[in-house]
Amino acid sequence: MRIGMVGYAFMGAAHSQAWRTVNRVYDLPAYARMTAICGRDESKVAEAAARLGWDGHTTDWRSLVDRDDIDVIDVCTPGDSHAEIAIAALAAGKHVLCEKPLANTVDEARAMAAAAAEARSVGVRSMCGFNYRRVPAIALMRQLVADGRIGEIRHVRATYLQDWLVDPTVPLAWRLQKDKAGSGALGDIGAHIIDATEFVTGQRIASVSGLIETFVKERPLPGEASGLAAKSLALVDGSAPATGPVTVDDAALFTARLDGGAVGSYEATRFATGRKNGLRIEINGSLGSVAFDFERMNELEFYDAARPTSEQGFSRILVTEPDHPYMSAWWPAGHLIGYEHSFTHQARDFLEAVATGVDPTPSFDDALHVQLVLEAVERSAATGAWIAVDSALTAVNA
Repeated sequence: MRIGMVGYAFMGAAHSQAWRTVNRVYDLPAYARMTAICGRDESKVAEAAARLGWDGHTTDWRSLVDRDDIDVIDVCTPGDSHAEIAIAALAAGKHVLCEKPLANTVDEARAMAAAAAEARSVGVRSMCGFNYRRVPAIALMRQLVADGRIGEIRHVRATYLQDWLVDPTVPLAWRLQKDKAGSGALGDIGAHIIDATEFVTGQRIASVSGLIETFVKERPLPGEASGLAAKSLALVDGSAPATGPVTVDDAALFTARLDGGAVGSYEATRFATGRKNGLRIEINGSLGSVAFDFERMNELEFYDAARPTSEQGFSRILVTEPDHPYMSAWWPAGHLIGYEHSFTHQARDFLEAVATGVDPTPSFDDALHVQLVLEAVERSAATGAWIAVDSALTAVNA
């Protein structure tokens, strides 16, 4: 399975590690060949190809799509190019793995889902990269819920807390511009907890009531002085670096009703001072509860209300046993794995599905639903009203 990847920064490095590793860990019906990587800067993409282990490189993603020796296009670019690249790749008969969120707008996501449906009819597969589904503890969480261990689901609580934008002199990167990123904390990290909770519970968000906030509305332009340098410059001569507007949210909060009867609360922010990557999910049911904290990603908290009162309390499950999801190929029990392994598991599932003619999950339809939730939260924040999530996918599924 010959891979062509577009993008070589944070996600490009994570995906490269997965393609390098997956066949060395898992026995699969297909082998990932890291054929070529693409980026706009010739010198940087050449360096990335050598460092990350790719056979070749290019500065034109269209050349990857046109090549006969490429079977898969892996899209790791900012959201503003997801639709164009993925749709062209599917039309050319390439299987597609696309990073989340699927697109910047619902219209783009609908077009991508429609293209995926058409390609699927001739055996071309596609998947959206929500890697947290592949954390073994979250996969085990899903199993416990599906097996009825916590009974009827009543509450869903999810937070994703970061603090990398607390400093107002952090430059105006692409993630802070709506035309490139689509949204801010809502789409960047909120999309993860939307997908993860729907994956765990088997229920979809049906309606939302939300608010969003941008705390720092102007930031230094890239290349201008930032951080301590900007502060020192302002103190010395009274000048300040040129700035530009932040056009996305810094924080998003919403409550939700899920289609299986549960209620939920969600929070995504890049302004939670002291929190670096604090993703936490808790599900409360009629017979028990399960909770996951990414800062202890090899653990799961489980409460079994059926146990005698004298024995009740949250128990810690160390998710490292060979019969836990994904763990059979790794280390002896008690030896921990990390963030990068979720991408290896993602590559494993994608390769196995494509090689065996099965549609991988989450599909572009699944990712479109997440996009619809994001759009509903934005509309709710703008109007102050409860908003039903538009689930009219008939054109996609027809």
